Amino acid sequence: MSEIQEMIIETTEKIMQKYSTKEVINSAEEGQWAGNLWNQLVNNGMITVAIPEELGGNGGDHSDALCILRLAGKYAAPIPIAETYMANWILSRLGISVSEEIVTISYPDDSQSFVLNKTDDGWSISGRAKNVPWARYANKMLVFGKTTEGDVLTTVNLDYAQIKNNMNLAGEARDEVSVDNVYVEDSTVIHIDKDEQLNYLFFAGGLTRSVMMAGALESILDIVINHTSERAQFGKPLHRFQAIQQQLALLTGETAAASMAANCAIKSFETNPFSKEIALAKIRVNEAAGTSCKIAHQVLAAIGFTYEHTLHHNTRRLWSWRDENGTERDWQQIVTAELMKLDKNELWSLMTNVKNTLKKVEQ
Repeated sequence: MSEIQEMIIETTEKIMQKYSTKEVINSAEEGQWAGNLWNQLVNNGMITVAIPEELGGNGGDHSDALCILRLAGKYAAPIPIAETYMANWILSRLGISVSEEIVTISYPDDSQSFVLNKTDDGWSISGRAKNVPWARYANKMLVFGKTTEGDVLTTVNLDYAQIKNNMNLAGEARDEVSVDNVYVEDSTVIHIDKDEQLNYLFFAGGLTRSVMMAGALESILDIVINHTSERAQFGKPLHRFQAIQQQLALLTGETAAASMAANCAIKSFETNPFSKEIALAKIRVNEAAGTSCKIAHQVLAAIGFTYEHTLHHNTRRLWSWRDENGTERDWQQIVTAELMKLDKNELWSLMTNVKNTLKKVEQ
């Protein structure tokens, strides 16, 4: 870890501790924007990390940004920092300058699409998207659209959109966005290879979610350790009971496995944004989330579900994020497809990244 990255982590943690409190998170679920938290990150240059300076960013690499995301997951930050990062990464890969505005993403599927029609001085866009993260608070939305000339990517000003508020299990905004003949400047419409860009978005989404989930698991472990140390039963702390110790050991193991999987995915992303490490990380972190949430709520019992406690801030996010940006099955299908392409005796190399250089001895 570089000295710069240590400074980023230290600064981000201080911001999260002060501005992503239980009260802020609860207020966000009731519809109040966590503006102070977002503004502090903007003021400290955290929003455009991993974007070249010539494109409006603050430099650094993706591991710097993902360290920030891990802390955002740990502190259940109710802001669209992951979506803004991914949108800016996609734009910068296409050579488009970015800003510190809040940007969300429309994830296209068969049931929702956007169509652009050419006008005299630009484009007119119409369409609808469901489950758009944090749309009600965003300035712009990244959209994959269709034209008579092929697939394009553009950004839409959400001031001219109709937004229907919805939320996921964690109370995070997942809105429905509709636009009808909204003007888009010609310079912001970029012709793309849709499959390539969607693949990048899918892997970047899997990575960011895995990292944030790893952060949330770290928070859950801290909460459970503190709870079992502070509360007593039959005259001794809960963590002195063998049954509780066993659960703590399992929770610690799942948290460590998720953290290691996320770290491997982060390391691979710089050199290969479509690496199997990202697929394997989302699978492993999803599995850890299922086991860890169950353990945490069993140990804390009813108190972990109360509105006054903070455990549910993390567990409800893990339950929600587990289904977002690819389920275990989605990522397992990707890994399986890679396995089916292997030649004989290449499984070990795929698993370990160690190539077999031994030559077969002729008999």
